[in-house]
Amino acid sequence: MNPWTSYSRARAGARDVHLRGVDIVIVVSCGLAALALVGPARWAPGSTRSAVHFAIFALGPLVLRTLASYFPRSRPLTFVASFWLLPVLSLSHGLLNPVVSAVTPVLRDAQLAAMDQRLFGAQVSVVLGQVVPPWLTEILMICYYGHFVWPLLLGSVLYFTGRRDAFDEYLLALSLFFSFNYLFYALVPAIGPRYFLFHSFSEPLRGLWVTPFLDSVMRTPPFARDCFPSGHTGTTLVVFVYSYRFAPRVFRVMLLPGLGLIAATLVGRFHYATDLLCAVPLVTVVVGLAVGWSRATARREAIARPVTMDAIVRP
Repeated sequence: MNPWTSYSRARAGARDVHLRGVDIVIVVSCGLAALALVGPARWAPGSTRSAVHFAIFALGPLVLRTLASYFPRSRPLTFVASFWLLPVLSLSHGLLNPVVSAVTPVLRDAQLAAMDQRLFGAQVSVVLGQVVPPWLTEILMICYYGHFVWPLLLGSVLYFTGRRDAFDEYLLALSLFFSFNYLFYALVPAIGPRYFLFHSFSEPLRGLWVTPFLDSVMRTPPFARDCFPSGHTGTTLVVFVYSYRFAPRVFRVMLLPGLGLIAATLVGRFHYATDLLCAVPLVTVVVGLAVGWSRATARREAIARPVTMDAIVRP
């Protein structure tokens, strides 16, 4: 029995509780965040509230998988356990302020803007603001909000079509990406060109109808130091990889909106071009780790699978 993916309760007749890769990532990353917030980062404003939430997130997989082992035929319980990553990602972003304040209390926008200037000879978001027409800005801003749609759509397709191995690997890659992404937010906090380069733009972001509203919504999040690397770009690339491998129809449907989403991170003035570039190697690493974990798990399960007498071939 692999101690990293399952544990047994001592009572007679108890079932094994199997943790998936995504469960382990959630338990470890959220557990470490909670410990840091009650330890060295406890001085940061809001640390107690965030610590409580991260502790709940960390306990979630242990509790849900345990309950699922007692009630294996409960589909709602299995569903909640499988999609526990969803509430974790939805809520944890707004809880990062005390973590970031404790790790790196100063902004790194000046360094990121300087990197853009060195690599491209200009501020990419400023240049695009001068050449992209309002109608295209409108389309790209709508695409930008696909960030909340495509990851859930792919996960639902893989889950409800019975591709559980692909589903587990996809969620593992997604959880690893966000864990590293949030770590980099703490190490390199930045508020982005829309704030730092405000005076470089000749006018507010212009669209046709809904662009001002969509832009204003993204100006009121509880946590705004989330530029490096681009989470929108990285998440979209992860979904690209796994939809191409396991759900080609989803890949074809989301290809153009997904590319528009990535372009919108610059046109909407949310990110520096450096943020997008640095998301690519991060995605490569987390996909590689997820594939390696998935293959290693498959080999262990094949070795542990009992061999029946009928499978013995005699000469």
